[in-house]
Amino acid sequence: MASGDTAAAAASETAAGTAAESGGRYLRWLAIAAVHVAAVILWEILVRLTGLPAFILPAPSVIFATLAKANYGWLDNTWVTGLEIFGGYVLALVSGVLLALMFTWSRLLTLAIFPLFVTLNMIPKVALGPLIIVWFSYGISTNILITLSLCFFPILLTTVRGLKEVEPDLLDLVRSLKGSRWQTFIYIQLPGALPYVFSGMKVAAILAVAGAVVGEFIASDRGLAYLMIQVQAALDTPAMFMAVILITLLGILLYLLVLVLEHLLIRKDARIAS
Repeated sequence: MASGDTAAAAASETAAGTAAESGGRYLRWLAIAAVHVAAVILWEILVRLTGLPAFILPAPSVIFATLAKANYGWLDNTWVTGLEIFGGYVLALVSGVLLALMFTWSRLLTLAIFPLFVTLNMIPKVALGPLIIVWFSYGISTNILITLSLCFFPILLTTVRGLKEVEPDLLDLVRSLKGSRWQTFIYIQLPGALPYVFSGMKVAAILAVAGAVVGEFIASDRGLAYLMIQVQAALDTPAMFMAVILITLLGILLYLLVLVLEHLLIRKDARIAS
């Protein structure tokens, strides 16, 4: 009976701890939302009190009013920028993980190619913009390539490190059981490397937004960053602010998706802070 009571008490404590942790998480998100709302309200009040002209610092109400104007094409431009961000990010993730796997399989390939990737990563991507335009012309695909170029290396670097951190005894066990390289990767290396992969994915999520914006500044005829350039000449500051807000929301959405995947696939104590 005592054993049963102890088990019941332990289960009750575990459930209470889980509920408390869940409640604490919701409170944190609520606090974050409240801070953002308060900042917007304070912004609105300060602009109205100081009487700043809209072309210098528009009030949030003026900024959000631009969403009702069809001439900006918000939906189409947001879709284009989102496609560039998410498309380049996914390509960087897939290519980065696969190439990291090849590096762990071949020491010769690592010695021959990896230093080259390090050197290429040192090249400013803005400087490559004119060359990319010459090679691939204008368009969404060009901006996806620019986004890919910014996101690729953080994912590659962290994945290579994660794949090398796998316990050698586990690898020896799989080899002794005649497991293939692909089976070793799927069942041993990838699960162990996931914390490192997600660490690189978080960094790449931030760079993906920068890549799409850079691409649209130098090689685009559509998108939110392109729209900013067009309205800048008319000193349409509210539209520029709205474009920045939408770009930021796309970046937040991508980052939150990465966090959700990390929460689903990795235990909390195995995650790497970044």
